[in-house]
Amino acid sequence: MSGPIRIAMVIQTYLPRLGGAERQVAALAPLLQAQGFEIEVFTRRYAGMETYEIVRGVPVHRIAVFGPKPVASLLYTAGSLKALTTYRPHLIHAHELLSPTTTALAAKRLLRLPVVAKVLRGGALGDIAKLNQKSTGKRRMVAMSRQVDAFVVISHEIDLELREVGVPDSRRVFIPNGVDTQRFQPMEDKRSIRIALGLPNDNLIVLYGGRLVPEKRVATLVESWPVIRARFPDALLVIAGSGEEEDRLKAAAQTGVRLVGAVDNVVPYLQAADVFVLPSATEGLSNALLEAMAAGLPVVATAVGGAPDLIDHQQNGWLIVPDDPQALQDGIMALLANEDLRHGFGERARERVEQHYSLDATANRLGELYRRLLRERPSQ
Repeated sequence: MSGPIRIAMVIQTYLPRLGGAERQVAALAPLLQAQGFEIEVFTRRYAGMETYEIVRGVPVHRIAVFGPKPVASLLYTAGSLKALTTYRPHLIHAHELLSPTTTALAAKRLLRLPVVAKVLRGGALGDIAKLNQKSTGKRRMVAMSRQVDAFVVISHEIDLELREVGVPDSRRVFIPNGVDTQRFQPMEDKRSIRIALGLPNDNLIVLYGGRLVPEKRVATLVESWPVIRARFPDALLVIAGSGEEEDRLKAAAQTGVRLVGAVDNVVPYLQAADVFVLPSATEGLSNALLEAMAAGLPVVATAVGGAPDLIDHQQNGWLIVPDDPQALQDGIMALLANEDLRHGFGERARERVEQHYSLDATANRLGELYRRLLRERPSQ
């Protein structure tokens, strides 16, 4: 194949909208470009966005959608097909098993090219569960299991779900999300960073970073904070992020809770904190959790999604069951009470990410998968 290999990334939303999938594509794009791939993104257009622009060196095509969800999905698929036919990629990588994979398979039939589908999340709010709630969802899942050339699996939870719906082992490829371990790394001198962020120097700081949406259970964390403060009066909970629950959380926040809103660069907050907490009811493989562990933070996280793959309980982090406020409080207080435990967890968390979850490793695995599928494609 002469010239660059053209890869179409089909995703529901993209920068400047922020979410784990969007951030992962944006982080991987330059590494894939360095391997000789040409990356273009096909996504939905929302108010105030351009139809086409270059974002961080990546061309982004935005498809206009409107109306109720079924209509918007059809418009997205139809508009994307038109744009993909013009671009004529060598391979399509769909991010999510809903409109993106439906669109990718329609393009596969039209253009005769391989399709990779990444499952973003498992569990009750995951991709397969969402499909099963739709009237045609099970038929769509059967078609996907037969027609998608490779499913990118980011957690063992998702791998099991795909196996249970009939996706063969040969088409489930474990490629977890990656993190830039050079950018996200520990900082011994927290004092200077805290001064720059306007945070107190002598307090123990617990950080949550991510979207403020119901499934993240940040409200449970805020409601639990008075119990933690009763034992650790100087402990400060810092919440970095924005979302639909932001106003509710601000109203509920009591002494010792600080909401700082969305931040462009979360690294200083990670380097300033003593503990990171992720109380989600459901996850895929949390980028925020990867970043916290790469920054050498001890973490308290619910045992959902990819967290059990990352964390060995009481070895490099603290796993808890979801929706259990007592377990959440106990985990946070266990770490706040023991500096040696925090230090040991943080060191081993960093080691786990460096060994198995670097961004370079993820990009290399994807590049290998793309090339293999293109080699295996029948001649036209």
